[in-house]
Amino acid sequence: MSVRVRYAPSPTGSPHVGNIRTALYNHLFAKRFGGVNILRIEDTDRARAIEGCEEDIIESLRYVGVLWQEGPGAAAVPGRHDFGPYRQSERKEAGIYEPHWRRLLEEGNAYWAFDTEDELKEMRAIQEANKQSTGYFGGTWREATPSQIEQAQREGKPGVVRLKIPRGKTIVIEDAVRGRIEYDSNLVDDPVLIKADGMPTYHFAAMVDDHLMEVTHIFRGEEWISSAPKHVTLFKALGWTSPIMVHLPVINGRDGKKLSKRHGDTACLDFRRAGFQGEALANFIALIGWAPGGDREVMSMDEMAEAFDIRGIQPSSGVFDLEKLNWMSGMHIRRTTPDDLLSSICEYADRGETEAYWSGRPPGEGEPNPRLRLKGLRLLSARAKDDRSYALEAVKLEQERVTNLAGFGEACLFFVQPEVEFDPKAVDKWFGEPHVRALFEWLLSRLEGPVSSLDSVEKYEALLREAQGALSLEKLGPVVHPVRVALTGKTTGPGLFELMNVLGKDEVAKRLAAALKELPS
Repeated sequence: MSVRVRYAPSPTGSPHVGNIRTALYNHLFAKRFGGVNILRIEDTDRARAIEGCEEDIIESLRYVGVLWQEGPGAAAVPGRHDFGPYRQSERKEAGIYEPHWRRLLEEGNAYWAFDTEDELKEMRAIQEANKQSTGYFGGTWREATPSQIEQAQREGKPGVVRLKIPRGKTIVIEDAVRGRIEYDSNLVDDPVLIKADGMPTYHFAAMVDDHLMEVTHIFRGEEWISSAPKHVTLFKALGWTSPIMVHLPVINGRDGKKLSKRHGDTACLDFRRAGFQGEALANFIALIGWAPGGDREVMSMDEMAEAFDIRGIQPSSGVFDLEKLNWMSGMHIRRTTPDDLLSSICEYADRGETEAYWSGRPPGEGEPNPRLRLKGLRLLSARAKDDRSYALEAVKLEQERVTNLAGFGEACLFFVQPEVEFDPKAVDKWFGEPHVRALFEWLLSRLEGPVSSLDSVEKYEALLREAQGALSLEKLGPVVHPVRVALTGKTTGPGLFELMNVLGKDEVAKRLAAALKELPS
């Protein structure tokens, strides 16, 4: 099967999760069938265009690993046909659209309309008052004579070109997800194709471009289903075959409402700023509304492409679950080699957007501490430049526990900061125990004396068990817990013997000596 698909965003805002899922499905489908994925910028709505959005779109796609073979930023391939330009404003200036809308006018499938804004508002008010379908169903101009059109143009009235939807017909849509959908053409309004300023609307430009660029499948959100009868009518009027339409289900938050900013970060690049790896985010987004079959969940981009099938797309809405994203991100963290992971952490730590993201977030109840995350990330990156092997060992110990790149800042902070920051609750819980002073002093006497080399996890475990015996403690816990607080400032973390081995004998001794000063007298 020859496949050509397109991701066609408007530069009116940074791509959000729903946009990126559409782009991702295009990429996976094209990759699965060895086809072509097109990036087309639909910038005909000049009033809503935002400077810098095209750059955000390209950056977002690259972040999640979406590739495109045609369009802005794509490398030229010798021998491949060029369907450009790929920005609709440039296509309009090149005169690509005009022959097609003029042909529609000449053949009676479109018409000029010169209604004023006030007239359109009045029309809608009457429709609403009479509980009729709202929209433009002909008004004065659908059956206007050529002389009436000429008179309006001579008077300089601003006019639009509208598609003439046939009346008294059944318009049939074959959707790849939902199957056959039928529409009463009497309830489908006549859409504007060309605006008064001469710019084409989405309804016109996107369909013309899809035909000229030989697009075979249109992936888009289900909010476009209601527009589908207008689009298939346009294709038929121009004598073209409609591409296969694939309408994707809406994405809701866990509260069942359509995903929005109130559910947290939804812009794609916000997740990069928060520390999520692109492939993990892509994996998570792909499964919101698509099932690869079996019990597969954690997948690479290649694995997803191999499994991708339109038949796996669900017609019901998907749910954006941040807890599931964190879980999946953690699974991808553990699939990453430690060396690659450290490089990713350092790259993330050194980005200006990272500091801007976390420094702008106030600490919340049960939430990560932004100050500690930033501090840890900076120190870990700096340590990796001076002593990569040490930083690598620290990352290895936390790799099983952390769910995204940002989390390594807080998790690894105690490894790389000059002095331990003690959690007051941890100090209150363990440093007041009567045996702790004797424990720390005993350990320091061994560490600062002629102790045999401490160069393995097993030797640190043996040292602490020896301390247990020396202090006649029934269990190892009263040794482990206060020592952990002394070395890390916290009550939780990776295995104590393992982290002692990473810190090394001298650093362990230094921290125990500092902890002694924190004990109540």
